Amino acid sequence: MKSEKNYFILYFCTLIMAIIEIRSLKEPGIEVFSTLTEAQLRMELEPEKGLFIAESPKVIRVALDAGWEPTALLCERKHIEGDARDIIARAGDIPIFTGSRELLAQLTGYTLTRGVLCAMRRKKMPPVADIIKGARRIVVIEAVTDTTNIGAIFRSAAALGIDAVVLTRDSCDPLNRRAVRVSMGSVFLVPWTWLDEPVKSLQKLGFKTAAMALSDNSISLDDPRLKAEQRLAIIMGTEGDGLPYQTIEEADYTVKIPMAHGVDSLNVAAAAAVAFWELRV
Repeated sequence: MKSEKNYFILYFCTLIMAIIEIRSLKEPGIEVFSTLTEAQLRMELEPEKGLFIAESPKVIRVALDAGWEPTALLCERKHIEGDARDIIARAGDIPIFTGSRELLAQLTGYTLTRGVLCAMRRKKMPPVADIIKGARRIVVIEAVTDTTNIGAIFRSAAALGIDAVVLTRDSCDPLNRRAVRVSMGSVFLVPWTWLDEPVKSLQKLGFKTAAMALSDNSISLDDPRLKAEQRLAIIMGTEGDGLPYQTIEEADYTVKIPMAHGVDSLNVAAAAAVAFWELRV
C-alpha cells in the first residue's frame, strides 16, 4: 500500500512539473502552436522530423491509439482536470502549456473549438506497394488542395470501407490541422501515403483504375463491371478543373454519377462518399 501511495505522489508531482503557465506570447516552446507555418511544421526534406497539430480531445485520442507520438500539449486551464486529463496521463513527459481562453486565442490566431491542441511527430511515409498490399478498394486523390475536402474524403474512406488512400504530391497534406479536424481523426485510421509515380503505375500493382469524370465514354457508377473488379482504385480530382486529361485517358474506366434536375456534378467530397458506398465490397 505504501509503495502504491508513493507511486501516485510521484506521478502527480511529475504532472505538476510538466504544466507551464503561459504568461506571454513569447513563451519559449510555444512556437509550434503559433508562429510556425504548416510548411515549417511539415519539413519537406525530412518529414519524419516534422510535426503536425491535432485539435480536440477526441481527435488526439484517436491519434494516440494509432501510435502517433505527442511532443507538446496546449490547453485551457479547465481542461487539465477535465477533457484533457486522460490525454495528459497518456502523453508522458512532454510540456503541457496552459493559459486563459483569451490568451490562447491570441497565441493561435483562432478560438480553440475544443480547448486542446497537441503537437505530434510525423512518421516516415511507407511506399505505396506496402499500404495497398492486400487492399481491394483504394482511393487516389489527385491535385485536391482544399483542406476541408481532404478531411471529408478521409472520413468517408474510413467509414465506407476504403482500404487505403494515396495522394499525388500536388494534393493538400492530410496532416494539415484543418484536414485532421474535419476528418475527425480518420487520417489516423486509414493507411495512406504519397504517390510519386503516375497514377497508371497502380495498374502494375494489380489494380484497375476508375477515373471519376464526365466524358463522352463515361460509364455509370452502378455499372456491374465496376463492382465485379477484385481490386479497384477510385481516382478523385479537384472540382474546378477535374482530373487531368492524361489520367482519364490512361484509366481503365471513366465513371460518372447519374444526376437529376440538370445538376452536372457533386462536390468532390460528396462524390467520393457516393462512389465509396456504391463500389464497396
